[in-house]
Amino acid sequence: MNPNDTPTYDPIAVMPLRAELNLVGFKDVYESADVDEALSSEGTTLVMVNSVCGCSAGSARPGVCASLQNEVIPDRLITVFAGQDKTALEHIRSKYLGSFPPSSPFISLFKDGQPILNLQRTDIQEMDAQAVATTLSKAFSDQCSSQGPSIPKEDYDKMEHTIACGSTFAKYEN
Repeated sequence: MNPNDTPTYDPIAVMPLRAELNLVGFKDVYESADVDEALSSEGTTLVMVNSVCGCSAGSARPGVCASLQNEVIPDRLITVFAGQDKTALEHIRSKYLGSFPPSSPFISLFKDGQPILNLQRTDIQEMDAQAVATTLSKAFSDQCSSQGPSIPKEDYDKMEHTIACGSTFAKYEN
């Protein structure tokens, strides 16, 4: 393991936060090459910088999940976890999001490798999950072409969203 990738939080403790996005089709990316593959591909890619932050991520994750029930969705869904997937996150920030200050959570819709919609933590703090979903769904309808939803409605309706305060997560000690 790259020493820079030593997780901030216990990887087992954040598993439910990762699983929530994986259940709706997000792929975890850990390496710079995986980021480049997704973001250099033609079409649309939704990037979700996941976070333990209970306030913002508690709206971001449920909102992103709900948005993927739209009739039209991005071609690819990738996620990195702030404080966990440090190499991949730094690569996204430096190569693709250089004009934006570091933020987690952070949601970005890319089209043909260029960010076309960005929701920073400061934006998300002002939104509830429904507002996040509405904003993203509108962008998907305008910019994307893959058929949604990402998972059947019956499966989506069974989901339970994880909302937890980052201060309750144990720091990782190796």
